[in-house]
Amino acid sequence: MSTINYVSVEAIAKAFGEKILFNDLSFGINQEQKIGLIAKNGAGKTSLLDILSGKENPDSGQVIYRKDIKLSFLAQEPDLDGSLTVEQTIFDSENETLIAIAAYEKALENMDDADAYQHAFDKMEALQAWDFETEYKQILSQLKLDDLHRKVEKLSGGQKKRLALANMLLHKPDLLIMDEPTNHLDLEMIEWLEAFFAKENLTIFMVTHDRYFLERVCNEIIELENGNLYSYKGNYSYYLDKRESRISAEEAETGKAKQLYKKELDWMRRQPKARTTKSKSRIDDFHEIKDRASKRRQDHEVQLELNMERMGNKVVELHKVSKRFKDRVILDQFDYNFQRGERIGIIGKNGTGKSTFLNILSGKSEADSGKVVIGETIQFGYYTQKGITIKPGQKVIDVIKEFGDYIPLKKGRQISAGQLLERFLFDRKKQYDFVEKLSGGERKRLYLCTILIQNPNFLILDEPTNDLDIVTLNVLESFLMDFPGCLLVVSHDRYFMDKIVDHLFVFRGNGTIEDFPGNYSDFRTYDQSTENSMETPQKEEKNTSTTTKDNWKTQENALSYEEQKEYNRLEKEIAKLEKEKGKQEQLFLDPDLSGEEINTASVELQKIQDAIDQKTERWFELSV
Repeated sequence: MSTINYVSVEAIAKAFGEKILFNDLSFGINQEQKIGLIAKNGAGKTSLLDILSGKENPDSGQVIYRKDIKLSFLAQEPDLDGSLTVEQTIFDSENETLIAIAAYEKALENMDDADAYQHAFDKMEALQAWDFETEYKQILSQLKLDDLHRKVEKLSGGQKKRLALANMLLHKPDLLIMDEPTNHLDLEMIEWLEAFFAKENLTIFMVTHDRYFLERVCNEIIELENGNLYSYKGNYSYYLDKRESRISAEEAETGKAKQLYKKELDWMRRQPKARTTKSKSRIDDFHEIKDRASKRRQDHEVQLELNMERMGNKVVELHKVSKRFKDRVILDQFDYNFQRGERIGIIGKNGTGKSTFLNILSGKSEADSGKVVIGETIQFGYYTQKGITIKPGQKVIDVIKEFGDYIPLKKGRQISAGQLLERFLFDRKKQYDFVEKLSGGERKRLYLCTILIQNPNFLILDEPTNDLDIVTLNVLESFLMDFPGCLLVVSHDRYFMDKIVDHLFVFRGNGTIEDFPGNYSDFRTYDQSTENSMETPQKEEKNTSTTTKDNWKTQENALSYEEQKEYNRLEKEIAKLEKEKGKQEQLFLDPDLSGEEINTASVELQKIQDAIDQKTERWFELSV
């Protein structure tokens, strides 16, 4: 079966003033391909999407579309007519089936007009629109767009994004171009959308920071890096594996080029002034080798030993805290004592009170009743969804220096404001740019740096991953993995949550909050098994295996909640100790190590090994 090409991108280029985003990019989009585009913020992702959708023209090159192709574009901030209702927006279409459904819905409201009803009914029959009507209602329901008569201008930003997404799915285009489709969707909506894309034979080109979404939806990843395009014919896991191989090959090539460069440099220095044709050719080759040898990779891995304010025994205590808005209960007599070094994720549907909880905890809002007791040594760092306030004429470096000049590290070292910005992908030149020139993602990154430079020991992050590219997410995750204080995070990014949290607060609504001992993937496994056990009761009561929070691992000897927490903690501690052991063993490779230093290193290595043995033994006890 021949491949049907929908779009051919031929040698396109785009620049803004002196800044070249990309040059000479070429690729194709074929039927049923589901392509994810990965690049740093500011590399030109949105510009490339705008060019593909026809909103912008490239500076040079061309985009060729298959004749009569239907294309839909989901922008980060959709352009919708505020005067229309939700229903009018959906039916404002040239799609014949949607027009027939709109006429039928209208006829149902006026059954006295029998002729109009019969005409609408016949049209539905002729187009076999009944299944489509069911799908239309399901999509609106899944995306929580229940008030069909509400004006678009009255919708929140998230609701507008969901309406634009529903509109796109219902119009059934040949090609979907999407910029961050999972933004403003809760976890349930994201998983529904994944399943929808899995069963529909759609063609997709999208930018998203949601790595699980890339993993489960895409069959090709393309990466835009330093103006070059790299293609990987697989999902996100495949991309990570092959990208690593590509980087290793590039580094090996760079190493060879450096050796050759040294050799050729020596030859260049020994050459007489008169050049033969052969030597001129070799000189040209020398300059090419020099370019290859000077290539540098900047992976921006963060490995910091932060020396933050020491926490006392009392961190934060919540005693019978309650909060409601009219009839909506957010917290109901909630008790919790935070421990040092806890890493908690918060999940739940939109509107269940996650952000309200964070505001009460940090003192930005007051509870209706109960007490929040904050330890004397606690220094909060609170990253909110609101973002940064921009002052005209302010430069990037000036913004962060308003909050601090450095973060103290162990052994008397420190990381300056400029160095922190560099770690979060603001190079020296970018640090002296005006803030108003930054993209949305870059502003979020800068805001994050203003929080971190204050050296908090209790970090609260409310949707920190929105608008951040995957490269920045990796940097943030590395930083948070090194963060020794308390961490409380609300995020719809499942990959991010799996990597950095140890347990979850699950907001079920109506003031119900469950404390789950595990990360997001653990919770989904538990939650689905609970649903299945409810749907399929066992015939014999004695064989019934009820799944509860305390035995979600379905062990024969069920662990208590505290034991489950210990089990999860031990896995992480053992992995960390194994890493320390590897570093300690590397010390013995130093030929200049003195006898005394060897003895000290040996004692330390034995301590680490003893700790591994002790924790592993306990881990086995719990896992039996």
